This record gives sequence, C-alpha cells and structure tokens, in this order.
Amino acid sequence: MKKTMSEMSPAGAPYTDQRKASLIAGFGYLSLFVLAVFANFLVKEGLIVPGKTAETAENIRNSLGLFRLGMASFLLVFLIDVFVAWGLYILFRDNHREISLLAAWFRIVYTVFLGVALVFYFQAIQLLQGTGGLEIIGQEVLDAHAAVALESFNSIWLIGLTAFGVHLIVMGYLIVRTKSAPLFLGIILILSGSAYMLDTMAHTLMSDYQNYARLFTAVVAFPSVIAEGWFGIWLLVKGGKGSQD
Repeated sequence: MKKTMSEMSPAGAPYTDQRKASLIAGFGYLSLFVLAVFANFLVKEGLIVPGKTAETAENIRNSLGLFRLGMASFLLVFLIDVFVAWGLYILFRDNHREISLLAAWFRIVYTVFLGVALVFYFQAIQLLQGTGGLEIIGQEVLDAHAAVALESFNSIWLIGLTAFGVHLIVMGYLIVRTKSAPLFLGIILILSGSAYMLDTMAHTLMSDYQNYARLFTAVVAFPSVIAEGWFGIWLLVKGGKGSQD
C-alpha cells in the first residue's frame, strides 16, 4: 500500500511511525534507568570515597570486575541515549519541529560529554591496574593519578548533565505548549531539568559543596525519578497513539 501524503517527509521518503519511535524511546528510557542506577549509585558511588584516594583505590582494585561492569553500563547509556534522542525527535516533530530538534540536540550534546568522560573512567582502570609498564611509577602515584582521572570523569559528566537539564526543560516546554502529554508531566520535566542545572551551578560556585551533597542529590533525584519514570511509562503506553491526554 502506498504511503499517504501525511505519512511522507518533504523529501518524499516515508516518515518513521511515531508509535514505533515512542516505543524505542520508552524502552530506551527503561534501560537507561536501570543502567544508570547500577553504574552511578551501586558502582561509582559505592566504591568511590570522596577525599580518600587510598581507600577508593583499594575498593576498586578489590572489585575491579564490578567497576568494569559499571563502565560497560555507562557505555550502553552512551549508545542508548542516541536512540532515545532520535525517537523523541520523531515523536514530537509534527507538534513543533524546531523545538523538538533543539531538545534532541541538547540530549546529543550531553551524550557526547558522557562519551568523553568515559575516556577518563577507562584511564582510571588502567592506572589502578598498573599495567602496560605503569607499575614502575609506584602504586601511590598511580592511585593519585587515578583519583584525578575519576575527578575528570565527574567534572566532564557534570557539565554534560547541564545540557541534559536543558533537554528536559525544552521537552517539558514542548509538552506544555503543544499538550502532547499530560500538562503536569511537562511541568515536572521542567522542574527536573532545572534541578540538574542548579546542581551544576552549586558545584561551580560553592567551595563547600560536599557539605550539602546529599541535599542536592535529593533535590535532583526526587523530581527526576518521577519525571523520567512517568515520561518513560507514557512513551511505552500512550506515546504516538494520536491525541494524548
């Protein structure tokens, strides 16, 4: 059966089905949630002790397989996020192509930063293992360099999360403006994105950030779990089915 004009792109190629794009984005969101919780909270936060280089190095060396699984999970997040950005653009482009494209670009920018940050994660593994002739430097020096590499990972990822915050704000604005999904979902996505940006600014401006780290983690985690969890479920259940309420 031939495609109708409403199913064709300006160049004459068939549009990707919005429902399929929504399912891809939804399954991607579900996968990202599981992988990110494992890699960030169970692995990275579980093994790295802020300000204690020797203890962190010992923790990682004793659980090197787990630490490598954390990196593999981050790598999967890096790849899956590209599909999610694509799926969301396809789903919302008919509502407002320019805003949908802007949201996709900000998510891609975040993804690129995560990919760059993972170079330092891998470097930390190499330093802590002391392989490839590095053992001649001395373990204490290697541990110190590994700590710097892990801080570089955190810093680059943190900058990328600012772009991710903007992505959520733009997505929320798109939902509020076009009424493509529940209004409150759009509002809480905006709040979640704002929380990511606030956390990055706090890291930048507060010399005693670590004293308030738990508070800022809660400020980011609470709206983001609700917003992104709800958004992922909505994508799987209702996204791309026509009129969304």
